[in-house]
Parts: sequence; structure tokens; C-alpha cells
Amino acid sequence: MEFNQNAFSETAQRFMRYARIDTQSDPFSSTFPSTAKQMELLSLLARELKDGGVSQVELDEYGYVYATLPSNIEIPCPVVCFCSHVDTAPDCSGTHVKPILHENYQLQDITLPDDPTIFIGTSEFPYLKSKLGEDIITASGLTLLGADDKAGVTAIMEAMLYLVKHPEIPHGEIRILFTPDEEIGRGVNHVDMAKLKADFGYTLDGGEVGTLEDETFSADAVVINIEGVSTHPGYAFNKMENAIKIASDIVASLPLEHLIPERTQGKLGFVHPVKLEAELENANLHFIIRDFETDKLGEYESYLEKLTQRILSKYPGSKYRFQVTEQYRNMKVILQQKPLAVEFAEKAMQDAGIKIYKSSIRGGTDGSRLSFMGMPCPNLFAGEQGIHSKKEWVSVQDMQKAAEVVVRICEICTRHA
Repeated sequence: MEFNQNAFSETAQRFMRYARIDTQSDPFSSTFPSTAKQMELLSLLARELKDGGVSQVELDEYGYVYATLPSNIEIPCPVVCFCSHVDTAPDCSGTHVKPILHENYQLQDITLPDDPTIFIGTSEFPYLKSKLGEDIITASGLTLLGADDKAGVTAIMEAMLYLVKHPEIPHGEIRILFTPDEEIGRGVNHVDMAKLKADFGYTLDGGEVGTLEDETFSADAVVINIEGVSTHPGYAFNKMENAIKIASDIVASLPLEHLIPERTQGKLGFVHPVKLEAELENANLHFIIRDFETDKLGEYESYLEKLTQRILSKYPGSKYRFQVTEQYRNMKVILQQKPLAVEFAEKAMQDAGIKIYKSSIRGGTDGSRLSFMGMPCPNLFAGEQGIHSKKEWVSVQDMQKAAEVVVRICEICTRHA
């Protein structure tokens, strides 16, 4: 199978069209999707799939786009799903994104016009050195770009529409899933697995070309509620126990050189405070707990609760509640048992002449949870770089390579009928 340079000619304009739509999710919202504005892009994607000839397209009440490209062969083969999320991270503004196309990049520093103090260069992003002559898309300096994960959305759309236009390429039944709220950990909360009915799937939510991620953190959330003792400050002697100070004491007692994200890398996990809500009488401390070995989460949580008990021992009138919530688990457990998805991805990249970089994600994807919901789901590259920041960027050619790999995976599935 050969792909010429015009195979995915609409990639740049498609991505920039998606990037202009504000889809930032909100971790403090109780709705699903967490923000109504995500529905604008999800509705657009549903229309583009229908207009492009993809059948059985549905946008449901939760904001999920489900679609099916029927098989064009007579014999059964594995059903494959491709998934990406539309929301952007709350960490950086996604309002009024102005994507800029820098054609024929020549390894120069790229200055962002709306804030000339911000530039994107090879010293900070060595991967840019491999992008000579390619077309780079950035934001303007005031917002993130949204390559995480609109690059993945773009690659899937390009691949599906390419298959529609090229019926001579054999493929089995293909499922498409676009999700909201992945960035706040709720991306698959309401996914209907009966609608997917896929043997395996792939999220396209990775970085450099050739990246194949088959392992993620396991993750829990912890909330510590502190109930202090409130009195009038003028008459507080030996009576007041300030929940703000108790919570602050817990955070200040965390280690400084280990077990925190600022001092861990590779396969090392961490305990990380992410939110503090506090008044004199009551405080809530929110933590995320991460490690590649699921059993270690319990060790970290036991450490954190013992630390809380030690701090509270200085405040005899105060009480605490310690609540643990499972978030996601390391997908490698499932992918080791059902390796076909990883094997097909490796074969597709080899056929495309792409060097494979297998790695672990110090985070999670929708695929982490989908794997444990019955659909083994490794993560593939989409080209996204500098994510969650104003320095986010993506190469058009990287997205096109991702689309090519998707098409090749679909064709490879037919060899295993």
C-alpha cells in the first residue's frame, strides 16, 4: 500500500478548524459533558462523518460520537475501534484559539505573535530538529493549541474519509468513538460498550511519530476531609483548632525529595495534592495517587493516612475522613493477556517505514479504562507536543503519518479473518 503526499491533503485545515472551537473541560462541573461548548465540536464531527459517507453515526445525550464504517469484505475479521477525545485541559486557556500554520519549517525559533516573549525552539523541543521542511501548527501565544487531542481526532477523521474514498482497500468493520471530558478523568464514564462491540481499539493521543504506548499509571484519588474546632478568635485560647492550618500542615509534611511529581520520573510513582478547599472549621484536601504497580497505590495511601493521623494527634478536638476513589488501572495487565492490538500496531508502523518507540505513559488515557471495560486499547502517536501549554505545537506530517497507520491497521485486520 502506497501513500502519496496528497493522500491526506486536508489535514492542516481540518485540524485548525477543530482547534478554533473552545472545548475546555471543567473538573468542578457536575454535568456530563462538563461543558456545553464541547458539543459544538462533537456535533461538527458527527456531521462531517455523515457527509463523508460514514454510516450509523450517532451523537448521544452524553456527547459521545459513535460511528461505524461497514466491512467491505465478505469474510469476518476483527472489529477495530479508533478513539480520541475532543476536550482540552483546564490547565491553560482554550478560548479564542488562533492556530497558525508555519509552512516549510527551517529549524528557526518560532515566536508567537500575540506574546513575543514566548517562542518554540529546538533547545526546548529537540524533536523539532527532525521537522525540517515540514509544516508546523502553533497557537498565537495567548492559549494552548489543542493538539491534545484534536491531532488524534484529525488523524482518525482523515483515515476514515480516506477509506470511504478508496473502497479498493480491504477492511473489516470499523468503529469510531469521540469522547468529551478525558482531561478531567471522566472520558468513558458513560460509554456504551454494547454499541462499540469491538475486539480491540486504539486511542490516538500520543506524541512523537512511532510512539506506541502499552502501559499507563494506575491511579486513585484521595480526599481528606478535616473537621476542626471553630471559636471566636478573640476567645480561642486552648480551644480553636484551625482546619486551614491542619490541612496546610499535612501538605507541608509531604516529602521534598521523593514521592512527589517534582522529584520523580520513569517508573516512579507519586502522591500529589491538587486542590485545597479550606475554612476555619472545615477543609478538604484532594490528592492524586499514581504508580505503574497497582499494589503500590495502597502503600502510598496508607502512608498518607498515617501522616494525617500523626498531624491530627496534635489537634485532639478535630476529626478527619479519608476517602479513596479508583480512577484507572495500568492497561498493560490487559494488553499482555490480549496482545493482538499491539502486534497489529507494530506491523502497521513497520509497513509504513516508521521506527517504533514503545513506552509507558506517566498518566492515563481513555484507553486505560476501556481496556478494563472489555476492549484492549493501547495508545498511538498523533504528533502532539508541548501539551497543556501555550507552547503546544504539532506537525501536519505527523498527523498524516498517524492517519496512515490507522488505515494500515484496518487493512492488516483483514489478514486475520
